Amino acid sequence: MTEPYDIVIIGGGPGGYVAALRAVQLGATVALVEMERVGGTCLNRGCIPTKAMVRGAEVFKLVQEAATFGVETGEVRLDFCRFMARKDEVVETLVSGVERLLESGGVALYPGRGRIAGGTADGWRVTVRGLDGSEQDVTGRKVIIATGSVPARVPIPGTDLLGVVTSRELLRLQKQPRRLVVIGGSVVGLEFASIFATLGTQVSVVGRKTFLKDTDPQLAKRFRPLLARQGVSVNIGLEFRDIVQTDDGTLQVRYEQRGKEGHVEGDVVLLSTGRWPYTEGVGVEELGIAMSKRDILVNETLETSVPGIYAIGDCIGGAMLAHVASYEGEVAVENIMGHRRKVDYTVVPACIFTMPEIADVGLTEEQAKEQSIAHTVSMFPFTASGKALAQGETEGQVRLVCEEGTGKVLGMHIMGPHASDLIAEGAMAMRLGATARDIAELIHAHPTLPEAVMEAGKEQLDGAIHYQRRRR
Repeated sequence: MTEPYDIVIIGGGPGGYVAALRAVQLGATVALVEMERVGGTCLNRGCIPTKAMVRGAEVFKLVQEAATFGVETGEVRLDFCRFMARKDEVVETLVSGVERLLESGGVALYPGRGRIAGGTADGWRVTVRGLDGSEQDVTGRKVIIATGSVPARVPIPGTDLLGVVTSRELLRLQKQPRRLVVIGGSVVGLEFASIFATLGTQVSVVGRKTFLKDTDPQLAKRFRPLLARQGVSVNIGLEFRDIVQTDDGTLQVRYEQRGKEGHVEGDVVLLSTGRWPYTEGVGVEELGIAMSKRDILVNETLETSVPGIYAIGDCIGGAMLAHVASYEGEVAVENIMGHRRKVDYTVVPACIFTMPEIADVGLTEEQAKEQSIAHTVSMFPFTASGKALAQGETEGQVRLVCEEGTGKVLGMHIMGPHASDLIAEGAMAMRLGATARDIAELIHAHPTLPEAVMEAGKEQLDGAIHYQRRRR
């Protein structure tokens, strides 16, 4: 095809590649610039590989507990190399599938780093620097920046030591660590803590201030002792001094806590202290695109301060979630193609793939109080769920936050089996403006886990059928 393209997208992660595919559906010609493989952090180094590892850990745990279900097994042994190889196979299947979708849609893929070099009569010129150092220019009438984020590096001396890794390097391990130290009580850190503890690694989680700070506080509080039962030690409220390596190669994370010095040791130290928007070398400073610290500022249509240039995903801050980036990719493209659409972050589910899973959408009880919204809170425990009991997964509960009087669903928070799947019912309820009565009176199949959501709805009314608890 001849240039200029209708849209040039810089970054092929879950924001960028979804934007490209949506643009093709709307009849646009598209160029996609990606410096590695399409799929970004999510498919290659985040969501997908870690979920493959979670499933492997779940299977390992299930086989260990097989006798509980009347199944006799021999010695249970983990083949860590095969465990990690399966993760790579899952990633390859999905990434190659996305590549085929882009190719069949006619999306022109330009390998390399993209930089917006300036405007032209036809739109914008993007210079693509290939891995071999060569450069070529691509012109687009509109540009979408979808460059994602990178792990935040904490200012702790010793983070450059061998064995101190980010999630990216941890996913490349070929030998299971005997001891793992996780710095940061974040989602990513706790997912890895749960995975490796289940596999038999001794895991220590240490953090400065917060533990699952964006999760419903009641569920976070209940999850912490579950980690302890898995053998994970958690210590929050530390001031880190440094990371040092002893003569035998052990890594020590040294800290102070309430005036006392302490340390924790491991073979591997994972830095899991959040992520930073990545905009290095994209040209945002040269073009004068408005920023808020590291975040690119956009309006309600995801256009930046420079007309014709849009930005989506982690590089604009906000909720750094793959599904949010994909949503923003669709919104940006639809605006570019003349279909006026504003972003709406009212309903954004978030999932944590620990064991058990945790999922949230909407307001927590604490947030409703902060906003002076009259509300009621109900819950239903999975110990009273027939399906959860049959599965042997009874830890956790469903919490439902509703507007007092109307019963309108304001938020749903779940810890328990398949919480990441169940949260969709809460998201749909919020999206449609549904009430607790709508959930309670909807016939749910039996026996299923979603019945716990129905029962939480019933408790908002006259009380749950299969569990009695005073409603607040």
